Amino acid sequence: MKQYKHLIKPYVIWAFFILVIPLILIALYAFTKEGNEVLTWSFTMGNFAKFLETTYLNVILKSFKLGIITTALCLLLGYPLAYFISRYSEKTQSLLIMLVTIPMWINLLLRTYAWMNILSDHGIINQFITYLGFDKISMMYTDFSVILGLVCNFMPFMIIPIHTSLSKMDKSLIEAAYDLGANRFQTFWRVTWKLSTPGVFNGIMMVFLMAISSFVIPKLLGGGQYTLIGNLIETQFISVGDWNFGSAISLILAVIIVISMGLMKRMDKLEKTEE
Repeated sequence: MKQYKHLIKPYVIWAFFILVIPLILIALYAFTKEGNEVLTWSFTMGNFAKFLETTYLNVILKSFKLGIITTALCLLLGYPLAYFISRYSEKTQSLLIMLVTIPMWINLLLRTYAWMNILSDHGIINQFITYLGFDKISMMYTDFSVILGLVCNFMPFMIIPIHTSLSKMDKSLIEAAYDLGANRFQTFWRVTWKLSTPGVFNGIMMVFLMAISSFVIPKLLGGGQYTLIGNLIETQFISVGDWNFGSAISLILAVIIVISMGLMKRMDKLEKTEE
């Protein structure tokens, strides 16, 4: 093993410059006053206190609202799909999972522009509606368009972890439940659902975190009317130029992600223990 250690050094050096240094700079900006020179930084908690103002709290509430709705829809639609995929043979499962992940091969920006063309006033749906003799429906720049874009883009992140848990499940447990007199609902709730909860939890955490931190989808499908946490960070860095406040928001989001990843690892350990 020692003879391969020298191969790791370039990656460690690369990761240090690409990951560690930017994180250190974000932390420094988050705890410094706005407008101070580099050599005269003075630490403050004002950037974090600013995040608690009413304007920004509304952004948090809006982000969490859309995040919860997106996560709930992904779970309601993704769990049945993952369940049915897990019932096929391994070869068929691999093919179906590949079909689920194919949209992820396309750039997120291109997928979002595709939805803009579909949902716009002159898009495919409205053209079909007018062809049938009905009035056009305004779908762009609404909660519907934003949530639809979030759900369609993040659905694979719900399906894949749930499918992983379901595919690892011992099928003999279901047969044992039927033999003991349990009906379909009892078998599903006490066996299938319980054993798939680690995958469900991982899917929920991934979809929710990506939904609240997304900025491309709300910006394009929401027409700039929807400001989520991701949009707020982008605005502070690019438009406003308040790097200190933007770094504070980024740091808060990073802490939430790290805690979530810790919970996901704990659920994975519980899943392996149950196996």
